[in-house]
Amino acid sequence: MAPHFAPAIPTRLSMWQRVREYAVPPSMIETATARRLAGDWAGACAAARVDVDLDLRAVRTRHGTDLAARLRADLRRLAPDLLRWHMPRIAPDGRLRPGLTLSLARYPGSLHLVVRTPPAWADAGQRMSLSLWDESGDGPAWGHHPHPHPDRRFRLDLHRHLWDAGRSRELTRRCGRGDDTDSPWATGSWAAEAELLLHAEGFGPRGAFTVRLGTRDRAVLELVAPDNSHAPGVRPLAMPAGDVAALPVLPEAAARVLPDLELLRAGLITADRLHPMVAAALPASGPAPGSSLVPEAADPHRVECRGEVHRIALRDGVLTAVDHDPAEVRREELLVALGGPALPCLRAIDAVHRSPEQLPAVRERLRHGDVAGALAVVEGLLGPAAVLREGPLREELETAAARRVEHGLFRSGLVPVHPAAGGGVDPRGRRVARRTPPHARPKRGKRSRPRTGLFF
Repeated sequence: MAPHFAPAIPTRLSMWQRVREYAVPPSMIETATARRLAGDWAGACAAARVDVDLDLRAVRTRHGTDLAARLRADLRRLAPDLLRWHMPRIAPDGRLRPGLTLSLARYPGSLHLVVRTPPAWADAGQRMSLSLWDESGDGPAWGHHPHPHPDRRFRLDLHRHLWDAGRSRELTRRCGRGDDTDSPWATGSWAAEAELLLHAEGFGPRGAFTVRLGTRDRAVLELVAPDNSHAPGVRPLAMPAGDVAALPVLPEAAARVLPDLELLRAGLITADRLHPMVAAALPASGPAPGSSLVPEAADPHRVECRGEVHRIALRDGVLTAVDHDPAEVRREELLVALGGPALPCLRAIDAVHRSPEQLPAVRERLRHGDVAGALAVVEGLLGPAAVLREGPLREELETAAARRVEHGLFRSGLVPVHPAAGGGVDPRGRRVARRTPPHARPKRGKRSRPRTGLFF
């Protein structure tokens, strides 16, 4: 009988599956929700790793009481964990799209509540920041951010249900409909979403707009609304290339089907693994995930050695083969140094430090900024207060620590550009010399270098 192979998971869905597993851990959702419900919006932002770069007192002094009250009301409705859940991401590992300024709400007088992501070289911790942006240019300067102006393609001011806890139920009707269930494009919703877009931009009930389909591919469409009693529709429109850039851009949140809906349809996730607000709004549809035949991880503290079951335990913070006396362990280590075979106990200890089965889980958590979750995995492997040997596990933790320092320098404005880019200027006006960041130095001699492709 010919073997049957399971269909391959599309790369895009595989990325979103990892994002849903690691990017917004349940502990973050639980803490942020508890603080938000208690009225502590700043504490909720801190729990979701969102820095607040605005002062309500200064806003009231500069822009008046009414605007400050509207801003405060929006901040109290903000669910920062839900915002992080829906933020744009890049392939292949699903980190936050770097160097992005995204509008959450617009206020009278050309003010925007925006969320920003740091550039890729300073994205350790996957932190975001909240601030106000003034279209008139009278607000605070953001010269150290690569793209301080709100992005036209990535905006959530027309999709408050993706961050506003009071409107999350709107996700049911605005999660995107496609003509083909296998397509990521929400073509069935483009007309209704374009109507909202054109109205917000002051173009009236009809007009032209574009949809970004790829790096060099744009669809130019016209919203057709015959009268108030007919549902709007769209049709292709021919237009000179020079005029296309001035057209409104359908936001990414409206152009694509919600990734959670795609994951549910493909059976790659269950409703209990979704954000609670998303799970409450989406219908629990799609086939049940198949049972994965992944072998359980072996117990690193019990090893079969020389026909017996030996124990491995922590002694003074170091994993030790306790059923072998120290003299025997030293002899065996010397034998290994001379090229001889190692005892199974010593091989197990070395595997835990160098290439444990949980190393991918640690890496994924560190990539998404979940340091506490990564350390919990390490403690589960080695126990609390364990001393790490040289190896990939230790390198991952050291790299994460070094990159967090770079993020702090970016936040403070001390290093406004990538340290290796050259042409930068330090706070004293001196040029920043080209150098390799510390976390990248071990990779200089390697032939293979990871590439990060943008997800469209």
